[in-house]
Amino acid sequence: MKQGKKILTMQDQSDKITALRSRLKLAAAEAQRPASDVTLLAVSKTRTPEQVKRAVDCGLTSFGENYLQEALKKVSALKALALDWHFIGPIQSNKTRQIAENFAWVHSIDRLKIAQRLSAQRPVTMLPLNICLQVNIDNEPTKAGFGSSELLQLIAEIARLPNLKLRGLMAIPEARKDLQEQRRPFHQLRKLKDEINQSLDNSQKLDTLSMGMSADLEAAILEGATIVRVGTDIFGPRNATAG
Repeated sequence: MKQGKKILTMQDQSDKITALRSRLKLAAAEAQRPASDVTLLAVSKTRTPEQVKRAVDCGLTSFGENYLQEALKKVSALKALALDWHFIGPIQSNKTRQIAENFAWVHSIDRLKIAQRLSAQRPVTMLPLNICLQVNIDNEPTKAGFGSSELLQLIAEIARLPNLKLRGLMAIPEARKDLQEQRRPFHQLRKLKDEINQSLDNSQKLDTLSMGMSADLEAAILEGATIVRVGTDIFGPRNATAG
């Protein structure tokens, strides 16, 4: 028998978000960075519009979605609110138009073709679409993403695409338990960003590292994360069969 999702009370959700913000503040202080440098992106996949609204009432404004059709329903239901919607899931070519038309950010661009399609399909009446390029930082055969050397060859071409604003890099490393081990792939991603910036004009330089989730956000912030992506520690346990 499937169990339903456990919907947190408003107080429970507020307490979770307060605790999470404390973690971010402590990690930023250890990294000698202002906590305001780090955006908390609430991963709201499989959550209802009502759950997202509760998170908004607790002060969150940035939400990450993995599944396009589910996301579009939430974007429509909550269009009266001033929210930043980030697409963070795998991107199929036949979904790029709706992504380009409905999101402020895309974190999961893993092929030049996808960037080109988003550029062509972003409405000129909207602000440029903020994009991050997904890097397969651990070179895992089962994960999507650019290799570091491949990205260095393509970065100038992607940076020139109209209707897009290339903001930075995103990675999902292999799970590690030790803090120092967790820092290693994040450090590699930061070094890659720095290397890329050496080849870009001042107006094109990357300013974003989307890295770190519930289990490793401290390591990510120590290595320069500007966006951390957190779901369960905001909304509570997720129904594994949902989505």
